Amino acid sequence: MLSFNNLIEAHVLRALRLDHAVSLDAVRKALEYAQAELNIDRLLLREDLRAGAGELFLDRYGHLLNLSRSGQLAMREVFEQHLKRVEWDSASLPIRLYPFLSAISNTPDRPIAIDPRIAFGRPVIARSGISTRVIAERIDAGEELGAVTADYEITDDEVRQAVLYEHAA
Repeated sequence: MLSFNNLIEAHVLRALRLDHAVSLDAVRKALEYAQAELNIDRLLLREDLRAGAGELFLDRYGHLLNLSRSGQLAMREVFEQHLKRVEWDSASLPIRLYPFLSAISNTPDRPIAIDPRIAFGRPVIARSGISTRVIAERIDAGEELGAVTADYEITDDEVRQAVLYEHAA
């Protein structure tokens, strides 16, 4: 029989493996490091446990410790850049996502939005609500950039970003 804590640990382990692509080896290393160096016996029960890029982190004293790499400090700024792409409501629930357009693009621009209240959660140009798919399909069909921008009253850059997003997705 499993205790409630065992159930929580199994749930967290499953989420780490399936949702965050953390390998069992990385989990083992993190568990060993947390126990040996930080005196944390049940790491998977910790509220301050974080995951990203296939690795485990612990949010301690305002710093992220990379548990998969023997406690190296992680760049908190990287995570904060991702969090800045989420818009929250007054109840601290996420209501809109501004995805990065490519793995190498982390500019502060947020031209594309995903909002469940707009277009059934499909990606749109944030400023206008026009579907990125519609824009990309028109450009891919050979329509001129100027025709698309004029029809939707959007900028050349918004068209390029919509096409980039659709091709990357």
